[in-house]
Amino acid sequence: MSVNPGATEWPHRQIADQIRAKIQAGDWGPGEKLPSIPDIGHIYGVAKQTAQRAIDQLRIEGLLITRPGSGTYVRGVRRRLARLARGRYGTTRGYHTDPGARYRQRLTLVGRAPAPHEVAAAFGVAEGTELLVRRAVITSQEQVVEVSATWLRASEVAGSALEGLAPLTRPLYQEVEEVTGRQYVYATDQLSARLPHRDEAETLQIRADTPVLTLLHIGYDGQRHPIEVTQSTWPGPTTLLTDDYKVPSPRHEPEDGPDLALA
Repeated sequence: MSVNPGATEWPHRQIADQIRAKIQAGDWGPGEKLPSIPDIGHIYGVAKQTAQRAIDQLRIEGLLITRPGSGTYVRGVRRRLARLARGRYGTTRGYHTDPGARYRQRLTLVGRAPAPHEVAAAFGVAEGTELLVRRAVITSQEQVVEVSATWLRASEVAGSALEGLAPLTRPLYQEVEEVTGRQYVYATDQLSARLPHRDEAETLQIRADTPVLTLLHIGYDGQRHPIEVTQSTWPGPTTLLTDDYKVPSPRHEPEDGPDLALA
């Protein structure tokens, strides 16, 4: 492993490229600890600051995670999303295509709180209107991979299990249908990218300049009235969105042109 001082690529990027290649080749596996910054500098014959810039770049990409007082490790999870939130209403009961046993949800807060702008807009109420929120973190291999917040009209779920921290015995939407007497018929998913809020960056253990993907999921009843709004946030560099679908067959037109069918 070395740096070519005559190359047009900056030294820290050369180092990042070589470390990335080792990770992709499996030489450094998920959860494996990397050498210290001074050791990396010694290995490549560069200053400590140059080694730090290489590690910072790979952290922004989501390949590495630094634990204060412990060191820098290969990030162990790459989350694969498929069709956004559709799976939560199907047999998989979740936002991911991986086996559900790999993921654990832990509620961190259940209570009433003022609705942020995008949630209030989805419900059609004024910003700051008090709603019930259920905040949770999703972990895999002891690593936080998602933070979420589900918002409900407090008046519709008052006195139910949805107001408690105890784990539900069935999928959330089934509990909501039972409590509210309303059935989910339509849903909308809005995906966007942004920089994380400070608490999100701390919980996801990412740098403040690492982009995140956010999903605003809105579930509606048959009258298109919102029942639930859920915000989900994932580290952008380690989240892959996939959508598999069938391509329609070509439309066959008569040889004499489409007007023939109208004659």
